[in-house]
Amino acid sequence: MRILSGLFTLMLVAMVAAGGLLALLYHQFESPGPLKEARVITVPRGEGRIDIANRLEREGAIAHRWSFMINYLLRNAVSPKPMELKAGDYEIQPGASMAQILETLALGRGVLSKVTIPEGLTSLQIVQRLRDEPDLVGDIEEIPPEGSLMPDTYRYSRGMDRRELLDRMQKEMQRFLATQWEKRQPNLPVTTPEEALVFASIVEKETGRADERGRVAAVFTNRMRKNMRLQSDPTVIYGVVGGQGSLGRSITRADLDQKNDYNTYQISGLPPTPICNPGRDSIEATLNPPATTDLYFVADGTGGHTFSETLKDHNAAVKVWRKVERDRKQDAAAATDDDADEPEAPAANNAIPVPSTNSTDSLRLLNAPEAPKTEGAAATAPAAASTTAASVPLPIRKPTQ
Repeated sequence: MRILSGLFTLMLVAMVAAGGLLALLYHQFESPGPLKEARVITVPRGEGRIDIANRLEREGAIAHRWSFMINYLLRNAVSPKPMELKAGDYEIQPGASMAQILETLALGRGVLSKVTIPEGLTSLQIVQRLRDEPDLVGDIEEIPPEGSLMPDTYRYSRGMDRRELLDRMQKEMQRFLATQWEKRQPNLPVTTPEEALVFASIVEKETGRADERGRVAAVFTNRMRKNMRLQSDPTVIYGVVGGQGSLGRSITRADLDQKNDYNTYQISGLPPTPICNPGRDSIEATLNPPATTDLYFVADGTGGHTFSETLKDHNAAVKVWRKVERDRKQDAAAATDDDADEPEAPAANNAIPVPSTNSTDSLRLLNAPEAPKTEGAAATAPAAASTTAASVPLPIRKPTQ
């Protein structure tokens, strides 16, 4: 009897201890979690449940990984259908309990979709991208102001309203622009954040190379300080097609001569609005350009540009680019001759290839770069310029990105 009584006592103590442990685990499992703000946590494909628990603890979503695992195993033991933790991107809300997180991962709830908005798109082009996203809902009745949307990769929950995502892009642009404006160099030729945004949009469209944005911004800064016209091809394109973004052909002499508020060959200073939605790097480059004396730049044939301080040096760089251009045409003609005996392909409608978002359509050569007005010098166009018909497209100024 004493032995049986002792065993009964031990069993009772064990049951009480087990009950207390279960109660503690249940309390930890159902209590609010440690997250103070929403966080996106990515669970890679093929990651095991222990690794997932470790990840959740490391990311600060849960406080005790073993408590999470024990509750997961217990629930699987009593559930008629075992729960599997699914891979994906999850937005964990502030204070989410282990029970809520487990349910989210097991049912795939809150799996985020994403949309990437490249730098240099117009607001209309961005709206068209959002309209093409099947996981978004709601219509966009009004196109946001040009330059008001921050390019980035945005994650969103399925069923989010498109207008809500646009609002997030606008708030991010406002926040970043305000922060960078406070860090700007003194004595810039732009006096308001709005002007800086216009300026940055031109820099964005002039080059797709990150290592050149600063020098491009410096060129335009120097030209504005000398009261020189910017002569930026992307502004010409925007003046012709607006928010459509792409001209669909090369810029012609007639385009350069067209008088509108965006043609910086015809107007002094900046256009009235941005010509695209610039990214963070272009805004930073605009507000903190390097100190240079460059006033011109032209494609160098390698995907970059040659920057020049004087018109003489610029014209020399132009000749180099002209040679590159001629060589490419000869190579293309030779390739065409080699294919002459092959079966004829369907007609291509004689279309000129459409350049990419960050490339411009023409070579700023036929209309020679003007000299600084403060120096009183008149620039002379290359000889070829005087004989070029208005209907002949100008050569491509930058290689397609």
